[in-house]
Amino acid sequence: MNLAGKTAVVTGSNSGIGLGVATELAKAGINVVLNSFTDRDEDHELAEGLARDYGVEARYIKADMSSGEECRALIETAGACDILVNNAGIQHVAPINDFPAGKWDAIIAINLSSAFHTTAAALPMMRKAGWGRVVNIASAHGLTASPYKSAYVAAKHGVVGLTKVTALETAREPITANAICPGYVLTPLVEAQIPDTMKEYGMSKEEVIEKVLLERQPSKEFATVEQLGGTVLYLCSPYAAQVTGTTISVDGGWTAL
Repeated sequence: MNLAGKTAVVTGSNSGIGLGVATELAKAGINVVLNSFTDRDEDHELAEGLARDYGVEARYIKADMSSGEECRALIETAGACDILVNNAGIQHVAPINDFPAGKWDAIIAINLSSAFHTTAAALPMMRKAGWGRVVNIASAHGLTASPYKSAYVAAKHGVVGLTKVTALETAREPITANAICPGYVLTPLVEAQIPDTMKEYGMSKEEVIEKVLLERQPSKEFATVEQLGGTVLYLCSPYAAQVTGTTISVDGGWTAL
């Protein structure tokens, strides 16, 4: 696919989906910029490990995705952004009438507004370079809904809409914008929830996975971070040059229901 030497900025990428995507990009020879809101030694060590393992340039840049200014500064500090993967996100579950206003504001800021700010900062770089890819990590909840997740569902639907607008504004340029909509993905965060859920429902691990976590995922299998990274790579490849303004579901059939 000859993507070696291009630079990808992946937001929210010191763990989980973001780190998995960044790793797959590094394997393909793409220079990567990792990001989160912390600034720990282990954050920088993740970037150093990718550089060492795959022979690419890799950096970690701290930026709080709830701040529009810091989102834009992340892209400017990166210095180049051929591939932008907007992945940062948080979650909170509560009925609408009990949903804390501060949680709503934080989820909209981090899950949706951050993608607007990073995209606005990255597009001029892509236009100057003559090539670019915007890949937004949305969710099955960008296409459907669940109760008690009002802010998350609203934000992810917004990400899908932003993706379409970005695609239309760049349709006559060698720049594409697409959204990936994962269902449940096996990450350390999800794995950590399993023991408590087993206790709560009095179920075995296998029952929790099939009947609780993957209740809406017909395949009854988690997606993996490697699969999501591969999907990002596809969208960056020449094969996807005319794929823009759309969503790709990686959800085991969830949104087919």
